[in-house]
Amino acid sequence: MKRFKLCLIYTVVSAFMVSCTKHLEDLNVITKSPQDVSYTTLFSAAELRLVNQLTDADENYNVFRLQSQYWTETTYVDEANYNLNSRAIPDHIWAALYRDVLQDLERAKSLLPASADPTSATSKNQLAIIDVLEVFTYSTLVNIYGNIPYSKALDINNVMPTYDDAATIYADLFTRLDADIAALSTSGEGFGSIDLIYGTTDAKLSNQVELWKKFANSLKLRMALTVADVDGTAGQKAAEAAAGVFTSAADNASFAYSTIPPNTNPVWVALVQSGRHDFIGTNTLVDILNALNDPRLPQFFTTVPGSDPAVYAGAPYGVKSVFTDWSGPSPKVEVKDREALVLDYSEVEFYLAEAAARGYAVGGTPASHYNAGIKASILYWGGTEDDYAAYVAQPSVAYATASVPNGWKGAIGTQSWIAHYNRGYEGWLSWRTLDFPLFNVPPNVDDYADIPVRYTYPVTEQNLNKTNYNAAAAAIGGDALSTKLFWDKF
Repeated sequence: MKRFKLCLIYTVVSAFMVSCTKHLEDLNVITKSPQDVSYTTLFSAAELRLVNQLTDADENYNVFRLQSQYWTETTYVDEANYNLNSRAIPDHIWAALYRDVLQDLERAKSLLPASADPTSATSKNQLAIIDVLEVFTYSTLVNIYGNIPYSKALDINNVMPTYDDAATIYADLFTRLDADIAALSTSGEGFGSIDLIYGTTDAKLSNQVELWKKFANSLKLRMALTVADVDGTAGQKAAEAAAGVFTSAADNASFAYSTIPPNTNPVWVALVQSGRHDFIGTNTLVDILNALNDPRLPQFFTTVPGSDPAVYAGAPYGVKSVFTDWSGPSPKVEVKDREALVLDYSEVEFYLAEAAARGYAVGGTPASHYNAGIKASILYWGGTEDDYAAYVAQPSVAYATASVPNGWKGAIGTQSWIAHYNRGYEGWLSWRTLDFPLFNVPPNVDDYADIPVRYTYPVTEQNLNKTNYNAAAAAIGGDALSTKLFWDKF
């Protein structure tokens, strides 16, 4: 009987311990967080995070609108004077693109074969689309930093990856992009409505694969023109891409934001929801728009509050200013659900204009593509055909006369930069590749040559991946804002 009682007690206690252990383990389970995520969800999450990073206007995360001298700051002017370390801007962008975008895309790519038939036309399309976005993201990282982790990146077991040579990375990205273009086929589907770039309308859904193919070709054209001064095959690459690029604004790669937080446009969050008045137009941009009688001026900026007659005026770049003394971003820029552009038809036409000016076999003339780029931008911002006609009729805008005395780079560079307004990264890239327009030197910067042409590597890399960081910094000629990237020769 005693043995029976002891066995009974042991059984009860054991059951109690198992129950308690299971209960304690259950406490470690986050019931509202899925243990398994589908590759389609990872794909759309990567799209969202990529576009958010490129669109954001919060000075803690994205100051490209300042680097491209579209906006300047009112009170806290560190970033406008190119102090990027106080808010760790390089760290934020690096983490966002590697951790939040590339990791999700790479994980989606690895999960797809277990979730769908990898040999089907649809799966091949999906893998190609994922890879196109990876190429886009890696090219963005190279264009910001130079040499970066690439061949050894995204390995969770290697937290201190080596850095690859930027030119070598670009060459591999071209190879990948060509393979993706070849793989995309209308015999299969894309991602359907889970695609937040080309899956948000019936028109896009019906042409989703074709649109991604156009996107890939347009990206190839952008990359070819970016390296045109150092790559002898850039003309061939541009010609190959030109036959398949965007042909109208209907092809634009855009991201539709919502009126419902947290899916609102990040510009609205930073400028309106925050209740802050940090940003105003620069004299760099507003003076040019005024001089050219640009019809986009009222679409870009407000008039100076209380001015009579109403005037548009840009503040001196990098100087503390009173918000109400200058033109601020227009209400059109601050719309809660305003779409974000990832790559658009207007910029493609300017790439084609540059390619034609370089003598590449892309069809058309520099002037025809230049005019098409201007027209697409004016119409996108709400202007009319008459606005466009009057604008390009001016000698200061017409290609033949605007190219004097600064050549095609002066004409195309200035108009491309204007058309990229509110897209800071693209505007900064345009300025660095074409060297126009001339920027203003802020008060805390010694010389024009000190205006940033790259970002320094993150502090986290300097501290935690020091050996590889030191090697990368030495390879590019020093980890400085003024160190030119491999493609930036003039």
